[in-house]
Amino acid sequence: MGAITRGIANNVLGTGEIDATDGVNGVIPASNVNNTSFGSVTSLPALAGTITTVAGDPPAPSEGQVWYNSVAGALKYYGFSRAWGSGGNLPTATNQSGGAGITSASLLFGGTNPGANAANQTYEYDGTSWTPSGNINTSRTAISGAGTQTAALGGGGYLFPGGSNHAETYDGSTWTNITTMPISQSYSSTGTQTAALYVANPGSVLEYTSPSWTSGGSLGTPRAEASTAGTQTAAVFFGGGPQTSASSATEEYDGSAWTTVNNMNTARGIQIGGSGVQTSALAYGGAGPNEPSKSTATESYDGTSWTTEGSLSTARSMMQKGGSTSSDSTTGICAGGSEPTRSTATEEYTISAANITISES
Repeated sequence: MGAITRGIANNVLGTGEIDATDGVNGVIPASNVNNTSFGSVTSLPALAGTITTVAGDPPAPSEGQVWYNSVAGALKYYGFSRAWGSGGNLPTATNQSGGAGITSASLLFGGTNPGANAANQTYEYDGTSWTPSGNINTSRTAISGAGTQTAALGGGGYLFPGGSNHAETYDGSTWTNITTMPISQSYSSTGTQTAALYVANPGSVLEYTSPSWTSGGSLGTPRAEASTAGTQTAAVFFGGGPQTSASSATEEYDGSAWTTVNNMNTARGIQIGGSGVQTSALAYGGAGPNEPSKSTATESYDGTSWTTEGSLSTARSMMQKGGSTSSDSTTGICAGGSEPTRSTATEEYTISAANITISES
């Protein structure tokens, strides 16, 4: 880029004397330039430093591109909109149910509804509406799921009275009993029908590798009602806590040991929602530090840190456990839960590209 210079006339002080601090040759010493690394810059990106005026919006803008729309009188940029939108309502108000699948092919089962403290219902979601399917064999609430809509696993929960160690698999129409779990308890879970990870309240870890259950590595900070995303060998566990408090703690699992990583921005417990994988997860809802307060907070995790995203429309906790098994944090589904009463509401989380208005004249 060469030396940074200025005109000699600019070195003449108001008194008529020469300002010698910059040298009489007009070359500005590097010590007088705050960012001396600027000298290594040889060119600037084509979009840098200018804002184009357009009579409308560009037909194919690049990510991060900024322009002035002279017709709308608005300064805009091309970015991504992250938001929750309304989905089809559940047929029955339900909380503390199990979940599996992706947003457009989701599964919800068990839980508590107005007719039963421990329900056996199963519903399938096609991205628009919920349809009843085959009932689970053992009615229970706080059951937790893993897998997909046509190959799901449901385990644990509560029977009223007492905890449950029942485990079942689903093939898209029918539930089948499998090997019972070593601990009768409510769990958080993730993974597939044949390779799942379950974390009991307040922290015992089980791995299911069909057809057997074995103990997994111990959590660094045991806590209840947290959420889990990822796979059996690459999971992330976040939130949780006793009913009188809430946690922002996050831990990652490698198939044998847990490692404490960066906290969430907002502490939440009492069945916070979650989906995704270890390097691209989504956390949403849950209860605040003072139950029964509910949260709309949503955050995404990139494998290092949490970022605040668009909030749920309705604050709630105790939504489906297991949630969406999407491959990243770009989608998610929040169905049922308490707000504070049992809910039929479904919300879908999406990230979409859009021309976003910065300001209008």
